[in-house]
Amino acid sequence: MKTTMEQIVGIKNTPVIYRNLSYEEIFEHEKKKGETTLTSQGAMTVDTGIFTGRSPKDKFLVKEPSSENNVWWGKINQPCSAEIFETLHKRVVEYLAGKELYVFDGFAGARKSTRMSLRVVTERAWQHHFCTNMFIRPTDAELQNFDPEFTIINASGLKNPDWKEHGLNSEVFVLFHLGKKIAIIGGTEYGGEMKKGIFSVMNYYKPLEGILTMHCSANVGKDRGDSALFFGLSGTGKTTLSTDPKRPLIGDDEHGWDDEGIWNLEGGCYAKAINLNPDDEPLIYNAIKRDALLENVVVRDDSTVDYSSSQKTENTRVSYPIFHIPNRIESGVAGHPENIIFLTCDAFGVLPPVARLTPEQAMYHFLSGYTAKVAGTERGVTEPTATFSACFGAAFMTLHPTKYARLLGEKMRKHNTKAYLVNTGWAGGPYGVGQRMKIKLTRSIIDGIFDGTLDHGKYTHHDVLNLDIPDEMGSVETSLLHPWESWKSRDDYEAQAKKLAGMFIENFKQYVSDSHEFDFTSHGPKLS
Repeated sequence: MKTTMEQIVGIKNTPVIYRNLSYEEIFEHEKKKGETTLTSQGAMTVDTGIFTGRSPKDKFLVKEPSSENNVWWGKINQPCSAEIFETLHKRVVEYLAGKELYVFDGFAGARKSTRMSLRVVTERAWQHHFCTNMFIRPTDAELQNFDPEFTIINASGLKNPDWKEHGLNSEVFVLFHLGKKIAIIGGTEYGGEMKKGIFSVMNYYKPLEGILTMHCSANVGKDRGDSALFFGLSGTGKTTLSTDPKRPLIGDDEHGWDDEGIWNLEGGCYAKAINLNPDDEPLIYNAIKRDALLENVVVRDDSTVDYSSSQKTENTRVSYPIFHIPNRIESGVAGHPENIIFLTCDAFGVLPPVARLTPEQAMYHFLSGYTAKVAGTERGVTEPTATFSACFGAAFMTLHPTKYARLLGEKMRKHNTKAYLVNTGWAGGPYGVGQRMKIKLTRSIIDGIFDGTLDHGKYTHHDVLNLDIPDEMGSVETSLLHPWESWKSRDDYEAQAKKLAGMFIENFKQYVSDSHEFDFTSHGPKLS
């Protein structure tokens, strides 16, 4: 749809602005401009150049009066001045002047009473495609007199040569002005900057209203209507495990939890595509069809995709509208969750496949957010590296982690929600020695959580990990449930467990001080 919106977007001499194109129109634009390639499955694929993951060191927030006292300042939320923002905003507007632009107007949040209206301006048709997949598409009536609460202007082709003078990290910039409710992006083609940018914004505004925003996937039981949340960083299995033929999907990555229940922030899914195969992940594989958008995959001469190839990156991705998943909740909303699952990718091979958590242990592990950064998710990460990421998504948390933890604890206690720690990482030894957990075992564990198989009293307590680990789960062998039994040496296992416990203890010190209202140290690993 052609329109003239210079007075709205604020970019002069724009010959034409394409607003909320249909998928068929997007397809024609991508084809005409040569931005994407058609694959044999009917999906388009795009290469994002050297930027095949987010650039977290290039993300900055303007330090200004309305948000200065709320933001969790530090390495994740780096401050920049209003003057630098205004300088780069002016350059972005000048750079985009005279270009054909794409404008997506839509929403973040499936519940109408709590959602946020947003606008994303891009210079590439495929970026418009990405936004159309990932955010919630408005009706024609909602587009009339549309008023965005937050705007992103993406000038991906613009680099900042004065980055050193400006005190930034590189010529790439991802800057947020929470007071003016606008963000600008330059120098990076990676689409995930827009998706996670809006998530970071929601993580600022909504918790201040008492609404918990979460980096998690969610599904719900067909018969019982029991919803569940899956927390975990990229690569831990949120998308794979929540996309379950037996349980309709609510969403695969970002959700909110208010007084009525949970709701999806997005209108689509953003799944890892590396080693994707139809046997292990049939719903995701079958969602890759017309209107889906693959990123940085290797396409063979016959237009088929080599999902096993990491030639371009380990972080190959696919975005698709959520209606590509037939087994889904159309409204994107559900009741309060009965179960919470913390997914962790343990590179040390120490944590058990599953452990049940008390509410206090849940708070400890939520704040710790232990996992491994998976290769390719961020620039410079080439192999799994042990890390701690608060709330299983610290990179997107704009407020202090204890703010989200406090809200989660309140909601869990109020609605009697259970919690489990599930390891999708290594067993039988650390990375390089042991093997990655089989997805079929993890799926059987998830099933056991939902069907009550794990609701028994036969658990072994590991003193160092301070976890209760099941001795049995249906027909699954005990040796698979007890991690020390898969190691060649029990002494080596215990030494590694103590090493990991020490890392937990050292990391958690940052959440214990006179200024914090609670201390869950005693509910984590111990070295007594």
